[in-house]
Amino acid sequence: MPETPRCQYPAMSPPVAVELTESPEHPCNYLPGRMARTRAFYARRMPGDLYHQLMNASFRRSGLVVYQPVCSGCRQCLPIRVPIATFQASKSQRRCLRRNTDLAITIGKPIATDEKYDLYHRYMTQWHQSQADHDREGFESFLYASPVDTLEFCYRDPAGVLIGVGICDLCSHSLSSVYFYHDPSARQRGLGVYSALKEIEFARTAGISYYYLGYWVDGCQTMQYKADYRPCEILHPDGQWRPSIGNAGQTGQYFPIK
Repeated sequence: MPETPRCQYPAMSPPVAVELTESPEHPCNYLPGRMARTRAFYARRMPGDLYHQLMNASFRRSGLVVYQPVCSGCRQCLPIRVPIATFQASKSQRRCLRRNTDLAITIGKPIATDEKYDLYHRYMTQWHQSQADHDREGFESFLYASPVDTLEFCYRDPAGVLIGVGICDLCSHSLSSVYFYHDPSARQRGLGVYSALKEIEFARTAGISYYYLGYWVDGCQTMQYKADYRPCEILHPDGQWRPSIGNAGQTGQYFPIK
C-alpha cells in the first residue's frame, strides 16, 4: 500500500460556527491504496457569500451536504480556481469553441426533467461505465437540491436534442462548477471543455471574479484537466491561494509534505 504523505497543516476551520459530523474512514476515490475521511454539515439554505467563504476554507457541497476532506495526515485535495480577469483560452480550447458554434445554450434555474435524467443515466452507464443504480431520486438529490443560488446550462444540437447539462453555484464573487453530464455519443465535440469555457464566459459577462472547479489532486489523472484553464490558483493547506506555476503538479513546492 502506498505511504500516505504527512502534512503539517490541520484542516482549515469553517468561517462560521457549525456542528460538523465526521465520516468513518473509507477508500479514497482519487488515490488508490489511500484511506479518506470527510467532515460535513447539512444546509437547507445559506447565503451565496457564505458558501464562497466556505470554498475558501476547502469546503464543497454535494446536494445539501457541505463537506471538507480531513484525511489523516493528507492534504492532497486542493481547491482550484480561475481568476476570470486574467484567463486566456489556449489554442486547443479556442478550437473547441469553434467546433461547437452550432449549439444552442440556455441558462436558467435548474429543473429536473425526464429528458435530463435520461441523459444523466446514459452518461453514467456509458461514459463512466458505472454499474450503480442511478435512480431518479438520487439524481435529483445529487444535482437538483442546493442550499445556494444555482444555475443550469443546457446545450442542444441543431436538431434540438439535449446533449449536455452543467450545474453551477452562483454568488457575487464566484461561479462554482458543480457537475457536468453529457451525451457519450458526442465525444468528438469535447463538451466538458466547451461547457467550462462557456461558464467562464458567463462569469466574465456577469462581472464575477473567480471560477471554481472543485478539488485538484496531485497524482489523480482524472483531475489533471482542471489545471488546463490558466492562469489558475491553488488553495494550499496554509489557507493561501497561490498561482499555479506551469503544470499544476509543481504546486507541492509551496508547502512541506513530510
